Amino acid sequence: MAGHGPEVDPALVKWNQMMINRHKYFRWTPRTAGITFAFMVVVPGMLGVAGYMTEGKWDMRGKRRGDLISEF
Repeated sequence: MAGHGPEVDPALVKWNQMMINRHKYFRWTPRTAGITFAFMVVVPGMLGVAGYMTEGKWDMRGKRRGDLISEF
């Protein structure tokens, strides 16, 4: 079979089509809702609280060798 491209595994083709059309197969389940809530509310909230609690305590600019990072 000269002139033909390499054979492609049908399972890879099916997987590729599933990845392209992933949004068509998405369903809200308790698991996906929990993961979404965690990454959209909990993680940013924790980062915000940590940033608020350490506001002004760390100065990362203009340090020289031997200077402390903490300013408190």
